[in-house]
Amino acid sequence: MNIENPCRSVVPPHARLMAASLLACALLPGVAGAASPAPGTAVRPAVAGALAPAPLGPLKHVRAGVLDVAYTELGPATGPVVILLHGWPYDIHSYDEVAPQLATKGYRVLVPYARGYGDTRFLSASTPRNAEPAALAQDVIDFMDALGIERAGLAGFDWGARSADIVAALWPERVRSLVSVSGYLIGNQESGKIPLPPKAELQWWYQYYFATDRGREGYEKYRHDFAKLIWQLASPRWNFDDVTFERSAVALDNPDQVALVVHNYRWRLGLADGEAKYAALEKRLAGLPPIKVPTITLEGDANGAPHPTQDSYAKQFTGKYEYRLIDGGIGHNLPQESPRAFAQAVIDADHL
Repeated sequence: MNIENPCRSVVPPHARLMAASLLACALLPGVAGAASPAPGTAVRPAVAGALAPAPLGPLKHVRAGVLDVAYTELGPATGPVVILLHGWPYDIHSYDEVAPQLATKGYRVLVPYARGYGDTRFLSASTPRNAEPAALAQDVIDFMDALGIERAGLAGFDWGARSADIVAALWPERVRSLVSVSGYLIGNQESGKIPLPPKAELQWWYQYYFATDRGREGYEKYRHDFAKLIWQLASPRWNFDDVTFERSAVALDNPDQVALVVHNYRWRLGLADGEAKYAALEKRLAGLPPIKVPTITLEGDANGAPHPTQDSYAKQFTGKYEYRLIDGGIGHNLPQESPRAFAQAVIDADHL
């Protein structure tokens, strides 16, 4: 399905951002309409000096699995839950406009920082800094369990879409609906060994860079410059400003960022091992399990990042399914570049 980019409007960007900020303020804890944590959950406020995403409200924290997860929450506590998952090298600010839109529709919107981003931290220094796909997906389940959430709508892009896909495939009873940018992103180490045509391999240059010690040191030294380059290459027609970029780039200063990013890409190439406790999950994922929950997949018409074609993965979605191509020069960070289209997909996926 090819739909017109609904983000094209006469409302200037700064006005939309101001409206989102005002809405977020109306939903802060202690104010009428604010969301509250589930009874009995261990939620604590952000510590002094923590990242403070103004459009999304203050950070909360919850112990979930091996992590202390930092997240934001908008909307009524009794609303249907939607969890928005970000990718690399991005952060929760990709949903600055999406989350308030969903909150006004009555959703309880949760936007967590993934492991290695923002104020999310490992509970133990001895926990392996592992970013294999199964671990990131397990984090989503642990997050839901910690907050007492039985079922949720999941939506994401990049790493976040992969995690959402995995949860929907392996734990379909926990997923009400799914929105996934670039479709079915479940893979495995065996498929990562298969060489691609030269032009396709070129798009993965950073994966090979991270496979070297030089790449790891380079990312450590030039982390923000590296991230900005990825933003530009992945969204060549998105004219983001420095304020927008730096708002997200600070999340990459997490002490585990480099270790986790490098491990993620080395794992894909079979150059790094995962953890034994995730082996059974990875074995199931190697079989490319179908996704049966109601799903809408999205693609931007100017996505400069490596991504599969819709016809190559459509058969993996065996339940109610719809594909939407979002036009207007929309790149890889689709929720931030076309927030109205993304939010509408989340709403529509609940009604497939």
